[in-house]
Amino acid sequence: MNMEQNIDLQTPINKIYKDRAIWVGSFLGGPLAAGYLIAENFNAFNETDKAKKTWIYTIIATVVIFGGIFMIPESVKIPNQIIPLIYTAIAYFLVQHFQGQNISAHINSGGQLYSWWRTITVGLIGLALTIIPIICFALLTDATSSVGADTKTFGIMKHEIAFDKNNISETEINKIADGLTKTTFFDEAVTKYVYAKKVNNNFELSISCDKSITSSAEALEPFVQLRKELQTLFPDNKIVFNLVVDNLDNVVKRLE
Repeated sequence: MNMEQNIDLQTPINKIYKDRAIWVGSFLGGPLAAGYLIAENFNAFNETDKAKKTWIYTIIATVVIFGGIFMIPESVKIPNQIIPLIYTAIAYFLVQHFQGQNISAHINSGGQLYSWWRTITVGLIGLALTIIPIICFALLTDATSSVGADTKTFGIMKHEIAFDKNNISETEINKIADGLTKTTFFDEAVTKYVYAKKVNNNFELSISCDKSITSSAEALEPFVQLRKELQTLFPDNKIVFNLVVDNLDNVVKRLE
């Protein structure tokens, strides 16, 4: 009877997450899920101070990681799996370093583990808590950036000029459209799209083009001639062309 009592006393009461479970939960749910799983283990090991510190580091890491993701230029292509694999590997290493021995001792003593279903649920909740604020921020950013934005179409082909009405007037947009029509850029064959803005007294026009203009003088020449012809129609305003590929931020050639 005494032996059975000793075994009961040595068997851990609390459940924990195994290191592989934390790996899976972290990959599914991101830093928040990783922080929760690691903190729960610290609590089970009666290391509450470390559990509190884990949450502090988790919040900081979450802000740094996803803040950094928003700062990566769109032109930089990073495989979708790279960032999750990096923070998952870091979480797994930290678990091995700070909890590895306690996890092994817990299992060897007959301690119980949380189920995989609980781990996956934690991961999905962490994913939701991470994704929802990001979506809200993205929607708010789009709404903010669209304030003052407007578009006008011209001619039977409905050539489109996008602009910020707080930056450039509709009257000036109409004059630019008239100039693009006179120079036959706005024709009756293909619909064209232009983004116009005013910088000091200059008119900067962003025009979508093929990236071949960066290596072919022949492909670039029509834009050079178009800018020269348009400039003659605006003697009081310098005309600048930003030739872009895929998006407005990816300017591959600037003509002025």
